[in-house]
Amino acid sequence: MDQNLTTSDWNVTTMDRSLSEDVWFLATYYDRWSLSLRILYALYIIQYFYYPILAIVGVPVNMVTIFVLLYKDCGLSPCVRLYLAAMAVADLLVIILDLILRHIPIIYKEQFYFLDSIPVCNIEAILVYAATDCSVWFTVTFTFDRFVAICCQKLKSKYCSEKTAAVVLGTVTALSFLKNIFWYFMLSSQYLLENSPWFCFVTIQVLYSRVWTTIEFLHHILTPALPFLLILLLNVFTIRHILVTSRARRRLRAHTNGNIQCDTEMQNRKKSIILLFVISANFILLWSTLMFFTIWYRMWFIGYDSVYLDRFVQELGFMLQLLSCCTNTAIYAVTQTKFRQQLNNVLKYPFTQTNQSINPGFSHFSSIFQQ
Repeated sequence: MDQNLTTSDWNVTTMDRSLSEDVWFLATYYDRWSLSLRILYALYIIQYFYYPILAIVGVPVNMVTIFVLLYKDCGLSPCVRLYLAAMAVADLLVIILDLILRHIPIIYKEQFYFLDSIPVCNIEAILVYAATDCSVWFTVTFTFDRFVAICCQKLKSKYCSEKTAAVVLGTVTALSFLKNIFWYFMLSSQYLLENSPWFCFVTIQVLYSRVWTTIEFLHHILTPALPFLLILLLNVFTIRHILVTSRARRRLRAHTNGNIQCDTEMQNRKKSIILLFVISANFILLWSTLMFFTIWYRMWFIGYDSVYLDRFVQELGFMLQLLSCCTNTAIYAVTQTKFRQQLNNVLKYPFTQTNQSINPGFSHFSSIFQQ
């Protein structure tokens, strides 16, 4: 192996991990270890079950969500359906590229040693981070679309259309891939298969380079720090507009003796707002831990070490970030009645078809027996 390749020093002994070894270490050294190290190994043990379950659930759930949003009547406008479907596609790609092809091989290293002989890690890194960028920025574009729909009535008819949504989503996808090409030159082609912010080997020159640190720092600013700020600002402006219009509607209802049409419009707007805010809050809460850790980690490597973060913060951050790729379907089901109905119909369809195919045969058998 090239001696110029290195990994980070975590002040924890690096070893070939397995479930039995992690359980043994935690049980044997529990009383001697610090609280942070106990939490770290507890998270290691949880990951052996958490990541496979997340993959088993996340892939079919996102596929069904894409199908329902694109081919079923969910009671949503065409542009909203397109944004939500694009978010589900991006989440599905993150699950496949990041969870299944990155994190699971790290956990089950013995079963994935063959990756050491496949020199494509930096290419996979481009795909992983591009898919992640798409997942994040699709959330921003959806938030902006709802902001325009609620707060900018003059612009609504021109911007909030299926055609505009397709152009915006296509542009974001192209820019995400272009933005992440630098990973090909920063990372090596060899898989690291260890828990670190990168899953590829990096050279010492890159690790301590202020130029690469600046580039990577800008990467983390653009995803997800800037999206955090944009989503918060758009939601604040949206809430402010809603409060103002709600007061105006209440005064109007007082003069018109309670117009029913006003109530219906406010109910529809309320559902749209709940969907927007829950998606935004879900994204911010589940991404915050990993964002703060990755920025701190890169700054720590070039000497800004005034604050110390334990390694378990990174592991928890990865787990929460990947969970965010599986939660949107539950959000749609809880906040959107028609989506929930269509989802139930799709999930019941295989069982309905099976019953329909069994019942005629059973009825025919019963009639023969009775004769």
